[in-house]
Amino acid sequence: MPKPLEGIRVLDWTIWQQGPVSTMMLGDLGAEVIKIEDRVSGDPGRGIMSIGGAATGAAGNRNYYFETNNRHKKSITLDLKQPEAKAIIYKLVEKSDVFVQNFRKGVAGRLGLDYQALSQHNPKLIYASATGYGPDGPDSGEPSFDYMGLARSGIMNAVGEPDMDPLSITGGIADQMGAIMLAYGVMTALLVRERYGIGQEVDGSHLGSMMALQGLNLASRLTLGKEFRRAYRTKAPNPLWNHYKCGDGKWLCLAMIQADRYWSGFCKTLGIQHLEQDPKFATMTVRGKNSEEIIAVIDQVFASQPREYWMNALKHGGDFIYTLVNTVNDLPDDPQMLVNDYIVDYDHPSWGPSKVVGVPVRLSKTPGDPRGVAPEFGEHTEQVLIDLLGYSWEDIGQLKEKEII
Repeated sequence: MPKPLEGIRVLDWTIWQQGPVSTMMLGDLGAEVIKIEDRVSGDPGRGIMSIGGAATGAAGNRNYYFETNNRHKKSITLDLKQPEAKAIIYKLVEKSDVFVQNFRKGVAGRLGLDYQALSQHNPKLIYASATGYGPDGPDSGEPSFDYMGLARSGIMNAVGEPDMDPLSITGGIADQMGAIMLAYGVMTALLVRERYGIGQEVDGSHLGSMMALQGLNLASRLTLGKEFRRAYRTKAPNPLWNHYKCGDGKWLCLAMIQADRYWSGFCKTLGIQHLEQDPKFATMTVRGKNSEEIIAVIDQVFASQPREYWMNALKHGGDFIYTLVNTVNDLPDDPQMLVNDYIVDYDHPSWGPSKVVGVPVRLSKTPGDPRGVAPEFGEHTEQVLIDLLGYSWEDIGQLKEKEII
């Protein structure tokens, strides 16, 4: 079965996470991705030895950080400061559809690899840049990492409870969102090119992507003049839109926004029928005014039994809207994750049987596939030069002698 981006060639001049994940996503959908790495140092992501105190290494001297961000790709190594290396890039651009880079503003231009230079070799090229703060403005040239995206976007002050200091979020969320939005931009630009025959620049930034992630909150600020308030869990305005700790220390989450529809059945399920018609709790409005008191009661009830008991009770007690609160550690065993291929089995050539994060969207007739290995450093240099660009083995030898590849 064909993949949706088969026949699309992507040149990936990116490092770390934001840029590499965007091209990895295109690779999952079938694009051919050629990763361009510095001849000596390569992508510094190859050298990540630990994240958050946890080792990233695994069998075969590979690290999962680089592996996760660069599956499916081919790797070529070039000294881009040398004219002959740039000539190779220009030849590749002529035969490619997309060029993606995430270096600090001005770096590509100094090396002759900016959009103005590359579009001369392929006017229909899609030139995509992963940036921190967008292509314009006084901070457009500032360096940025995931942590900067969290900080600048406001999300560190949107999570948690009112009296908490700004909170970080683990897992490279701003990088991941930046990658997703950049891939979204590339896909849109490819459609535009198909329709109108034009190439163009695409920019996806940490700041813009995290803005999109928080769209409703920001829209509230723009329209109503105020952002969503951080709320105490114990004072949630709607006790049926809240999360609760069960007797075994595990949590469950309720999301009954039209709470009055569910209040009667909920009271019966929890065995607090005597509170159903209590004037302090009988309607959503008055429950909101007395939420701290009723949440304390609900807390006590949920704490009386393990989560599995309450999940079963809610399932049979009514048409409630609820779910369990997972940790990331729980996800590989969540049956919904598995049945929808959000996590899939993969027989890795170095690690053997393993699991990888799946493709987050399903196309019924042209599905993507996350199963793919990241390249060894420079693994495909000769292959790309010979098979794609027509270089001879003698040419390859001369390029190596000159330390161009």
